[in-house]
Order: sequence, then C-alpha cells, then structure tokens
Amino acid sequence: MEDCIFCKIIKGEIPSKKVYEDEDIFAFHDINPAAPIHILVIPKKHIPMLTDLKQEEEALIGKIYTTINKIAEQEGFQKQGYRVIANCGKDAGQEVMHIHFHVLGGKKLGDKIVG
Repeated sequence: MEDCIFCKIIKGEIPSKKVYEDEDIFAFHDINPAAPIHILVIPKKHIPMLTDLKQEEEALIGKIYTTINKIAEQEGFQKQGYRVIANCGKDAGQEVMHIHFHVLGGKKLGDKIVG
C-alpha cells in the first residue's frame, strides 16, 4: 500500500533499525519504545487489521510467532521473558493500519497494557 508507513519501512524508503528480515517478515526497533526492548514484527504482506486475516494467512501468523522466538533468542532476552501485543482497530490503540506485533522485554513488565 502506497501510504502505509510500515510498507515504506519494508521497502527501505523510511529508515529503521532492523532486527530481522526474511521473505515474509520484517522486524525493527520501535522509535517510541514502551520498554527497554520494544521490537515491532510485521508481515511484508500488507494486511490492515487482524480482522482482515484470511484462512490462507494462518501459516504466516504462525511463522510470525516462531520468528518472535528466534528474535528473542538472537537479541538475548528469551530466557528473561517477554510480552507480545497485537492491537486490532483504533479503539484498541492500533495507530498504523498494517498488522504488527509489539514484542516488549528487558525489564519486569507490570499489568499496564501498552499500545
């Protein structure tokens, strides 16, 4: 999608601090971190919201979660633990309409929900 900031990041049109990339997934550090470790994991395919997922994307979502595990190991915070958050829609706090998963870690996380 032409005006999607995440699509522009994937294409390299907007700089990011990349953590991981393969043919389906791109991960990078959030520019406004809510925790010492705050990585965004996104599919390269533009899917606006979780409610837009189709059955044929089930494998992609599974791959995203296994990739999150790889990233946590690669970045050294897998054993300490981490939180994964996916917001769906504006009322849930989704600001960019391209599904994405917030991976938070690096400290003991409280009960506060992060957008």
